[in-house]
Amino acid sequence: MKSGHIVVAITGASGAIYGLRLIEELLSAGFRLSLLISKTGFEVLKHETGLDWVGNEAEVTRLLRDHFREERGVEYFAEDNFFAPVASGSSVPDAMVLCPCTMGTLSRIASGNSGNLLERSADVVLKEHRTLVLVPRETPLSDIHLENMLKLSRSGARIVPAMPAFYQKPKSVNQMVDFVVGKVLDALGIEHELFRRWGN
Repeated sequence: MKSGHIVVAITGASGAIYGLRLIEELLSAGFRLSLLISKTGFEVLKHETGLDWVGNEAEVTRLLRDHFREERGVEYFAEDNFFAPVASGSSVPDAMVLCPCTMGTLSRIASGNSGNLLERSADVVLKEHRTLVLVPRETPLSDIHLENMLKLSRSGARIVPAMPAFYQKPKSVNQMVDFVVGKVLDALGIEHELFRRWGN
């Protein structure tokens, strides 16, 4: 994938930094982004990063564009806005990434329970056979978690757990984050140089 429209969703799992770093990389690669953030996603963002993105859709979009220094490439949609373009199969994005993804969100997507725009968008991406990538950040994993991930994988979703590797001998948290984000980009078919590949 070299260009197009991608939905990035940030839920309330720990690891908001993964979502922020992914957005940076996708914007720098020229993708148009629709950003969805759950209520607890906003809370975790504030707790883990200090970013307090509060307001209506237009206000949050402005805060996002200021933060990423992007004039038009990113737009935020509220989780109760079922009139957003990404809620319809007639306006399906090229891909969607939930980064990070809570097990509750993953469970609702696996069961087809579209209770908000984030879940509906994931449902649309699955039913239209586009690329859906989920980045769960949970440990340990219960049988229920594993069964839900298997169900989604069999439905065509890509499961990319937030599991940084150490063979490249990371020297900072940022390098560990880049490894996970790089694996997400691999799942999307997007070229990057975020980590040194094995044997190189």
